[in-house]
Amino acid sequence: MNLELDNALLAEEADEGVLLLTMNRPAQRNAIDIPMLDAMNAAFDAFAQNDRWRVGVLTGAKPAFCAGLDLKTFSAPDAPRHTVTALIRRVPHLGKPIIAAVDGAAYTGGLELALGCDFILASEDARFADTHAKIGALSGSGMGSRLPHAVGARFARQMMLSCQPIDAATALRVGLVNELLPAGEVLPRALEIAKAIAAHDPELLRMAKSVIDRGTETTLAEALAIETETLRKCKAMGGMTWSSAASAG
Repeated sequence: MNLELDNALLAEEADEGVLLLTMNRPAQRNAIDIPMLDAMNAAFDAFAQNDRWRVGVLTGAKPAFCAGLDLKTFSAPDAPRHTVTALIRRVPHLGKPIIAAVDGAAYTGGLELALGCDFILASEDARFADTHAKIGALSGSGMGSRLPHAVGARFARQMMLSCQPIDAATALRVGLVNELLPAGEVLPRALEIAKAIAAHDPELLRMAKSVIDRGTETTLAEALAIETETLRKCKAMGGMTWSSAASAG
């Protein structure tokens, strides 16, 4: 099933249970304007609410992943930048796994979108940067919180204060991305992983994702308590069904 939400964003069921979202303003390096903002919110609503889709893949039409906000739209003092903040902040809370497939530049708001996903796969052509300081702005969408969690405080300082982009190899080395792939292979790999995830019990996935998400936002002791409590709830719901093909863990 293919859904054309509008010219800014295309949503396609790439495989059973997998929704592919492609930001589609290539001439503007997929910068977010109002139509794209509305299209993405509609796509995220559909993804979160429709049980048919278990996993999402977010990518951008070449040559970029996303260049952030369209400054022609959002540079005015009274521009509704808070609406983009709300969009970016909702990504980690969609309740289902979503993978960022980055093939090209992921700058500023685009980097924040990728950071909001569960993990990032990058091609050799990927570049990452935070340019808030360069344009005289301060992020309200999680850059100062999520980037240090991903790469550590020292490297986050380097990226945020210098505004210099890093290449894909550096992103892999500092832990920003999970895998580095040749050009043209990042999206197939993302869809391959998404298909593997979609084959599992969606409720169990939701619970496992919640353990990780909540645990990384707190102390180790609190994270262990969260894991123990979630396991208790899982057992109360009827326990876990072990596949005969699965090895003991």
